[in-house]
Amino acid sequence: MTEEDGVRVEEAIGQQIAHLRAARQMSLTQLGQAMGRYLGKPWSRQAVHQAERGRRAFTAAELAAVALALDTSIPALFLAGAEPVELPAATISAEDYRALLLYAGDDVPLDGVEELIVALHDIAEVVQRPALARLARIGRIAEQVASAPPPPGRPDHLVRRGLTRRKHPA
Repeated sequence: MTEEDGVRVEEAIGQQIAHLRAARQMSLTQLGQAMGRYLGKPWSRQAVHQAERGRRAFTAAELAAVALALDTSIPALFLAGAEPVELPAATISAEDYRALLLYAGDDVPLDGVEELIVALHDIAEVVQRPALARLARIGRIAEQVASAPPPPGRPDHLVRRGLTRRKHPA
């Protein structure tokens, strides 16, 4: 696959960091300062920006600091979109990449959080489908029609319940 077919793993992590930071209404500087509590030295605004753009590799300590600063888990930082993820020597499907986030060993039972993360991601993908967007638009239009005033001369309670008769051409 070419670079256009997927997103580099650093970019996927960076996009997730940017998303989580924005959801928490933190500035680049605030995130860098919060990370400094765990790393001993804060990241500059520019360092956080570079990380969010996927232009920075992460150490294990940095990933832990980002997760702690954003009040999330390390696996949550690895969530990616529907596109394949590029590693240095291979590109893997989005499904295989998400499967990496689930622990499949026998010595520690899953508590369901990992499955919930993947399920929520899958739900988000479904909700963004064009057909569902059209259904949502239809629903909004139906609500507008239902809340519109009745036509003149028709009782309000009959119109809302659909109990008026249509006039058929002779």
